[in-house]
Amino acid sequence: MERANVLGVGIHAVDIAVAADHIECALTTRTKGYVCVTGVHGIMEAQNDPEFRSILNESMLTVPDGMPTVWVGKLQGFKSIQRVFGPDLMWEICRRSAQKGYTHFLYGGAPGVAQELRDVLLANFPGIEIVGTYTPPFRPPTASEFLGLKEEIARLKPDLFWVGLSTPKQERFMANHGCELAASVMIGVGAAFDIHTGRLRDAPGWMKRWGLQWMHRLLQEPRRLWKRYLLNNPRFLWNITLQVLGAKSYGSI
Repeated sequence: MERANVLGVGIHAVDIAVAADHIECALTTRTKGYVCVTGVHGIMEAQNDPEFRSILNESMLTVPDGMPTVWVGKLQGFKSIQRVFGPDLMWEICRRSAQKGYTHFLYGGAPGVAQELRDVLLANFPGIEIVGTYTPPFRPPTASEFLGLKEEIARLKPDLFWVGLSTPKQERFMANHGCELAASVMIGVGAAFDIHTGRLRDAPGWMKRWGLQWMHRLLQEPRRLWKRYLLNNPRFLWNITLQVLGAKSYGSI
């Protein structure tokens, strides 16, 4: 599957239907892997961290979670690329799961959020199988804590392991532990846990279409997100301008 090159990060040229189809194909063939939902924040994190850039580039799927990545993809000739917003991807996969019987495990969020999300999904998709939830500590898990999680996943063997942490924490978790956990596909969806449980308000459609969702998030969480957006966004614009104009090359992906 082709990828757009966004500052050296390979963003798959997909829309939400194609992304969901690809994930379903992996489930059908029992292919293990992880899915990154990546926007400007993830791309800028990758600029100073080659290891993280490799994590994004070695994924089963890295989808364009942000209009700037979509615009760059279209400039590179990928006419069908569309935004794949993490919460929307989760909703689409869960909708399909209710019909096809895929099982889910929810990992992440503040205390109580994963359990609340389970209730939301059960209410919206009757018949969906949520086989377990887990709220990780904010610190790295101890060896015994991870062993307990590993044993639980080995017992449950979920098809889909949803990771609701922040970037780059969730991507590192999936890349480092995906082979150890008996789940088929891991998907990092960031704020989807909080959005679907109502802890964060989703942006209006017009803000999403114009690439302004970051502003909506910043207004809700200014103390936590000001540095991410007010420093990263100008840096992204400058560097992507250089790439588009051919003044700076980011090699092959």
